[in-house]
Amino acid sequence: MALHFSREEFAQRQAAAIAELRRRGLDGLLMFRQESMYYLTGYDTFGYVFFQCLYLGADGRLMLLTRAPDRLQAMHTSTVEDIRIWVDGPDATPAIELREILRAFGVVGRTLGVEYDAYGLTAANGKRLEAAMDGFATLVDASDLVTKQRVRKSSAEIAYIRRAAALADDALDAAHATIAPGAFEGDILAAMQGAVFRGGGDYPGNEFIIGSGRDGLLCRYFSGRRHLDAEDQITLEFAGVDRHYHSCLMRTIPVGRARPLHAEMHKVAIEAMHACLGALKPGEPIAKVFDAYAATAARHGMAGFRFNACGYSLGTTFSPNWMDWPMFYAGNPVLAEPGMVFFLHMILVDGGSATAMCPGTTVLVGERGNEVLSRRPLDLIVK
Repeated sequence: MALHFSREEFAQRQAAAIAELRRRGLDGLLMFRQESMYYLTGYDTFGYVFFQCLYLGADGRLMLLTRAPDRLQAMHTSTVEDIRIWVDGPDATPAIELREILRAFGVVGRTLGVEYDAYGLTAANGKRLEAAMDGFATLVDASDLVTKQRVRKSSAEIAYIRRAAALADDALDAAHATIAPGAFEGDILAAMQGAVFRGGGDYPGNEFIIGSGRDGLLCRYFSGRRHLDAEDQITLEFAGVDRHYHSCLMRTIPVGRARPLHAEMHKVAIEAMHACLGALKPGEPIAKVFDAYAATAARHGMAGFRFNACGYSLGTTFSPNWMDWPMFYAGNPVLAEPGMVFFLHMILVDGGSATAMCPGTTVLVGERGNEVLSRRPLDLIVK
């Protein structure tokens, strides 16, 4: 079997989730987040694009309802033993099939938590689920139950994240070796993603972000590649990934020469990074991290260049993105805790001059402070 953690660790995770179910007065949890399924059992698939549910009862019962292509997948990658299959067809009703399975489990009239905040539960399937459960059981939003459990990483998870950080460094090295005046963005992406794959890594939860010229101000992937000009800039946001655990980096790299504003923005961004690292302490609200970013930008007259968030948690995530809960933004009361992993990005973009500077790195929160996981410096490098 392709289990990435010991059965003992999975059992501990399930026991913690069951304890939280009982604390909340829930008789079971209907999981639609692939991250939750992976975390609790090891189940690894992209089959969540169809109706798929992992049920965990407060009595410890575990059951997966999925499609036929994922039966062997679940058997090979997870600790789930009770695997039920719904059959494709024009009149398929997997939500009703789920209800009847739960009826046999004796949960009629009980209260069940549901992961409504899940890419695996579309609005259409959510309506079908609620219709099927109407009068059968009370449904309560419990989207955060496993998500909050996942945010603090075990030593085994941290080992994968450290490996992911090394792969991200390899990808950055490959980018630096490829970027030059006239270089093709497609070759840069191929070199970066190739470095991760050659190192034994995985696909990331979302596409690598790449943009040059004026597109260097964008922070989303979009299709279409170009060649770099003799004087240019390129912004990269990417991840090393090991067993679906992510470690991200971000850089804006001037090409040919660095404009004076590049150098000025880089100085401010690095000052902001140091301020944010100083604010990221166990027991402190993570809003303080965003406050440090915002205050630094304002102090240097760049308040209009910053974004309204400066990073987020990382862990094991599946497509369509690698962002996890919680995020650095104003007023976020979540307390930093040892074992949390965060990506901090100090994004500064000036639309008027089409200048960007976006250094970012991944850090692990420890007992007293935090540790930067990348071995690569945040220096301004011109190619």
